[in-house]
Amino acid sequence: MSLKVTNIRLPVEVPEQELAIHIAQTLGIPTADVQSFRIIRKSLDARSRHDLRFVYSAEVQVPDESGILRNFREDSSVQAYSEVAFLDPEFGTQPLDERPVVVGSGPAGLLAGYFLALKGYRPVIIERGFPVKERVPEIRRFDKGADFQRENNYLFGEGGAGCFSDGKLTCRLSGPDVQWVLERFVDCGARPSIVYEHRPHLGSNKLPMICRNFRRKIDALGGEFRFECRLEGVDVGNGQVQGVMTSSGYLKTSQVILGIGHSARDTYQMLYELGVPMFRKAFQLGLRIEQPQEQVNSHKYGRDEYLSLLGAADYTMITKGKRDLYTFCMCAGGIVMPSISEPNMFCTNGMSNSRHDTGFANSGIMTTIYPEEFGSEHPLAGVELQRKYEAIAFELGEKNYYCPIQRPADFLNNRKTDSGFQYQGTYQRGVVASNLNQVLPPVVISQIQNGLPIMNQKWQGAFLENAVLVGPEMRGSSPIRIDRDRQTYQTPGFRGLYPVGEGAGYAGGIVSAAVDGLLSAKKLVEEFSPLGAATV
Repeated sequence: MSLKVTNIRLPVEVPEQELAIHIAQTLGIPTADVQSFRIIRKSLDARSRHDLRFVYSAEVQVPDESGILRNFREDSSVQAYSEVAFLDPEFGTQPLDERPVVVGSGPAGLLAGYFLALKGYRPVIIERGFPVKERVPEIRRFDKGADFQRENNYLFGEGGAGCFSDGKLTCRLSGPDVQWVLERFVDCGARPSIVYEHRPHLGSNKLPMICRNFRRKIDALGGEFRFECRLEGVDVGNGQVQGVMTSSGYLKTSQVILGIGHSARDTYQMLYELGVPMFRKAFQLGLRIEQPQEQVNSHKYGRDEYLSLLGAADYTMITKGKRDLYTFCMCAGGIVMPSISEPNMFCTNGMSNSRHDTGFANSGIMTTIYPEEFGSEHPLAGVELQRKYEAIAFELGEKNYYCPIQRPADFLNNRKTDSGFQYQGTYQRGVVASNLNQVLPPVVISQIQNGLPIMNQKWQGAFLENAVLVGPEMRGSSPIRIDRDRQTYQTPGFRGLYPVGEGAGYAGGIVSAAVDGLLSAKKLVEEFSPLGAATV
């Protein structure tokens, strides 16, 4: 047995190495009696700007756990602790005749593929885009003005959209599956502290290496990656998957994990035409706001030394009402980047490297739009709504993927920002002063116009000072949910098809998508054994 000690509140200046001293003080024992400890959770309490504190929970081993517990019967901050074990499923009894196919190499596909490879299933992972080593130079060329490439861009390629979308690992889920996923990221190059930090962050500069390391591990376990291999059809007979048609040929398989991401609109269309059941789903959209990072630091940190201790400050805000407005994917010291999956469309997102050192902060200013507001009952109506406004944004950007920008005051008054406005920010390809009221549905415009002044008041007028709005931000989550059985994770009428992750409408970030992919792989393992796996 071990103990769990919670609510250990220490000034941020106190290093983690001294945590044993404070654990001992909490338990009323000599420091030498703390045999070992492991941080379970670490979060920042920033309610007092002049007294920032880290709040820790830790698993602790001491000589006399029972005696200590008797002293803390009424104190819930010290409890007996036994970690819930990771469930490693037993192999199913039915052997597979072909290797399973994983579609997509984003977080859902990578973790599903990795787990299957660990279990001996030798999965084939198909990815419509390019290896990450080839993505990076193409993205740099696009940022400098090169043509848009349909299959090699910020959204498509090894690592998926998550590879160039900041690398935040914030997740509402908890438990052994989340822990297993985070530990696998550490195995592949992430810093060990991500397993207990409240708001862990990989950094866009670290993600390409992590994705490559996942691939190398999967390859070493007998798995196989096929790049420039786009899913073009699913062969189904008598309700059972029999294979997949790809841009590189036919693959015979009875098990397909579908981790396509929420920007593969052509794949959505193909699945709809095939008869795969899918439904409209509420999704998040809005604009992004960019402001000097020093402005954010000044608001959050009451003392100058906090910047050197904690790095660039972040923030979260929400305004409550009939429809909440909230900040989303805040990128401290970050970059505004294009989030484009189709030509002649424009959308933004944010990312930040592990150093958070650009001098600018950016965040989504988002709200939720509901299916009854899409304008159609068609399952793909949300996609068409996204396309409608992304096409307008492309026109505003002079048909050259320039980013439409606007002063907050001009947005609030529905007037175009004058062309002489001098943009200070990070979008590299070019910007155009515009009226962003044109790139969002009226109900979303109204919510942002109502909520932005409230956010500004919370910062005593400093939130909108020196800020610029960019947009639109249309990819907060998927506008579609692909149906699946809650027990088997397979789509009704399509045995062997496992829709997973953000693209299937079952996740909302890197970790939740990765966990969803892991759980789908577990379901496959529970039903089938790898003993009969043959070469595809």
